[in-house]
Amino acid sequence: MALHLAILAVLASLASALAPIPFHRSHRLLKGLAFLLLAISGIAAVTGGFLALFAEKPAELLLPVGLPWLHCHLRLDPLAGFFLAIIGLITLVVSLYGPTYVREYQGGPQPLLVLTLFTGLFVGGMYLLVLAADAFSFMASWEIMSVSSYFLVAFQHQHAKNRAAAFLYLLMAQVGGLCILLAYGVLAAFGDGFTFAAMASAQLDSSWSTIAFLLAFVGFGMKAGVVPLHVWLPQAHPVAPSHISALMSGVMLKVAVYGFIRFTYFLLGDILWQWGVLTLFIGSASALLGVLYALMQHDLKRLLAYHSVENIGIIYMGLGLSMIFAGSALPGLATLGLIAALYHCLNHAVFKSLLFLGAGAIIHQSHEHDLEQMGGLIRRMPVTAVCFLVGCISISALPPFNGFVSEWLTFQAALQGSALQGGVLSSLIPLAAAVLALTGALAAACFVKVYGIAFLGLPRSRHARKARIPQPAMLTAQGILAALCLVLGILPTWTVGVLNRIARDLLGHGLPEATAHGWLWLTPMDPRQASYGAPLTLLGIGLACLLAYLLLHPRKQTPIRTGAAWDCGFGPLSPRMQYTATAFSMPLRRVFRPVWSVSEGLEDTGTGRAYRLKIGDWAWLKVYQPLGALLLAAARRVTLIQGGNIRAYLAYSFFTLLFLLWVIV
Repeated sequence: MALHLAILAVLASLASALAPIPFHRSHRLLKGLAFLLLAISGIAAVTGGFLALFAEKPAELLLPVGLPWLHCHLRLDPLAGFFLAIIGLITLVVSLYGPTYVREYQGGPQPLLVLTLFTGLFVGGMYLLVLAADAFSFMASWEIMSVSSYFLVAFQHQHAKNRAAAFLYLLMAQVGGLCILLAYGVLAAFGDGFTFAAMASAQLDSSWSTIAFLLAFVGFGMKAGVVPLHVWLPQAHPVAPSHISALMSGVMLKVAVYGFIRFTYFLLGDILWQWGVLTLFIGSASALLGVLYALMQHDLKRLLAYHSVENIGIIYMGLGLSMIFAGSALPGLATLGLIAALYHCLNHAVFKSLLFLGAGAIIHQSHEHDLEQMGGLIRRMPVTAVCFLVGCISISALPPFNGFVSEWLTFQAALQGSALQGGVLSSLIPLAAAVLALTGALAAACFVKVYGIAFLGLPRSRHARKARIPQPAMLTAQGILAALCLVLGILPTWTVGVLNRIARDLLGHGLPEATAHGWLWLTPMDPRQASYGAPLTLLGIGLACLLAYLLLHPRKQTPIRTGAAWDCGFGPLSPRMQYTATAFSMPLRRVFRPVWSVSEGLEDTGTGRAYRLKIGDWAWLKVYQPLGALLLAAARRVTLIQGGNIRAYLAYSFFTLLFLLWVIV
């Protein structure tokens, strides 16, 4: 039943791409049919994934399609079911949000059909990818996902920056896909087959398994956006439509994490602790650098994109801890790290999608991307302001919302470093915990800036003053995700109990103590070490708020005389008197200045002088730009052989033929 529902989800998503084609002249029918079928696919995926988590054994199916000697193998186990449900959940919410949001593209230079066509293919490719049980089906689904998302990033291709971002994204996606293909090739050579079952039975020595791991690490890490493979992400997310950004950041990055977990835990099997050290180091660097780069951004969607780098880093930190413990024969602690990573995958999908949909509503109503041009939106968009605040609290890992639980579990795994025998490892892991703590503090500072500049104070532009409440469907989609942030935060024991099934399937071990004390207390290892009562925390926060209200609002109201605020003789308050996003982040920029390439100063504008601040990414400036220049220079030299002389071309063919004959003979 679960696999049948998953196949229904695939078919419905593909139908949402193809079925509306005959109705391309009617925007209403086009949108209605496309997003209705996407909603059906989301419901089927959530239901099928949920059933797979509780199934007694994995469901498998062989389809008579694919290569002549390799048919398409599908497999739905607890790991695939979990990620299938995540994809379906966000797809369902996006299908509710999308019809209203895409109105701004009606009558534009690009046909709306292009957007709905590639959205359906994109979602269908992700469904197929988590169901694939052989290398060919996996790579075919990977290409469907990557190529269709390229067209979504390049949807508004009349802008040069959109074309550049889409090209960079596609280039890195193809390089990453090539690395994944080579990693599967290593396993296939030793496993005598391209099915995952044959690869999992392959007998590799440590050197070949490390080569396969490194190839997979680079390939999946490039799609996930870990440092220094992240440069495509802040380029692509801001230019894509906001509901596509929610799918890409909230879901597609998790599909890359799924592929990495599937390859490492299921196909390789015997995990080496050295792999965990690499994963933990890259994850820590991604988390810290991601939030630092986000602090310097003023474009709202670009800022959220860098926070995706941060949160993917936190997920990789959990996976790194799990690998270190698994390679050190500590299965209980390995399970804790894996469950923390999986929990954060779910949490990030929910609160990051909420933030991108909230950003889309802000941009849709105010037509502003720059934080410096916003302000005062809490009065004009109150529901969006509340939902966005929930997302800000969640991503800042503050209780009682969901982001706190998964980061707390990651801390609990990191604090168990003393169980390791090696002195280097036992001292390395506390450093990672310190990085995670610093990341959480910086994330909170960043979203204080975002919320304060965008929603509080006075409007800083004419567009912000004219912003209005979004349509009910857009508000409902945000409300669903905001409610899920709270539910996943106050019911962690139920969620961990579900994730235990995945851990037992991959590691043969669970966390029996986590739910042993009922739904009120989450005790990951031992209640004498640490426990978290999420419902009691929520109750305490509620009582504190009630007490504060009673103390600050006496029963007997006295008349209050109101008057104009004293303006110190400078006239009425204006937006120019408010704190700016640049000023808010300036102290942190001074402290962490070596992290960025900073260029600031006064420039002549023709009508006066203006302050300019440019923040550059060292990875882009020092790695990718020189590499791109080198490749272009090599390409120019190669073009010298194209002189237009037919005799030269015949000579090339003749000598190539002689060389091939010599090699073959």
